[in-house]
Amino acid sequence: MPQNGSGFLCDDRVTCIPPSYLCNGAPNCPSGTDEDKLICNDLPNNLPSNIIFRCGNPRFWIFVDKKFNFINDYGDCSDETGIYTSCPSCGAEWWACIPVRFQYCYCIPRSLCRDGRQHCFDWSDEHICIKD
Repeated sequence: MPQNGSGFLCDDRVTCIPPSYLCNGAPNCPSGTDEDKLICNDLPNNLPSNIIFRCGNPRFWIFVDKKFNFINDYGDCSDETGIYTSCPSCGAEWWACIPVRFQYCYCIPRSLCRDGRQHCFDWSDEHICIKD
């Protein structure tokens, strides 16, 4: 079961997959029900509301397991911060900074530390951050 408690229960009533595995082109349920055309032909309207998240602009959505992953899925970071959400601080695998690219909101993966490229506005990813 996904960590946030929201998932898609396959028709075997045993297997639970993360919401983002739905309609991804690869069957993840034993019988492939996660790729059923009745579910996948009108996203997100055919999905239960507890497995989708609508950010700042409600026309756009993501699967709920993509929320709070420190990735800027909308371009406005509303899936990570803002009036609609509250986000935990950066975890051990992330470095807190103001990123220079819109891909990240306020943390970058530590794997980008000291890679010879500027990822943080203040260059802390190259001068202070240490990879684990």
